[in-house]
Amino acid sequence: MATVALTKDNLVETIESNDVVFIDFWASWCRPCMFFGPIFEEASEAHPDLTFAKLDTEANQDVAMALQIQSIPTLMAYKGGKLVYREAGALSKSQLDQLVQAVVEFDPEAAEAAEA
Repeated sequence: MATVALTKDNLVETIESNDVVFIDFWASWCRPCMFFGPIFEEASEAHPDLTFAKLDTEANQDVAMALQIQSIPTLMAYKGGKLVYREAGALSKSQLDQLVQAVVEFDPEAAEAAEA
C-alpha cells in the first residue's frame, strides 16, 4: 500500500480507523526528509497491512503547530488510536524496520495497566 497523504481533514479519521498508523511529518525543502522519504515509502510497500501516511508541514502548518512539530522529519506511530512513538530525525531502513516490528508487537492496553 502506498503512503496516504494527510491533511487536517483526514488526520483524525486515519488514526482512528486504522489499528497501526505511522506518520512522517516532512517538507519539500528538508534534506533529511528527502533521505527518509524513500525509506518510509519502501516500508509502506513491505507492510501493506499497516497504514503509512505523510503530512506536508508546509501545506498543513496549522496541524504541525497543533501537534507541536518543531523539527522535521518527525515520525509518529499510533496503535489502537493511541500515540506510542514520537521522535524527530530520519531513521535508517534497519531502524525503521525495528520500529515497525516494535509497534506491531506493542500492547498499549497492557502498558496502561502496568502504569496503573
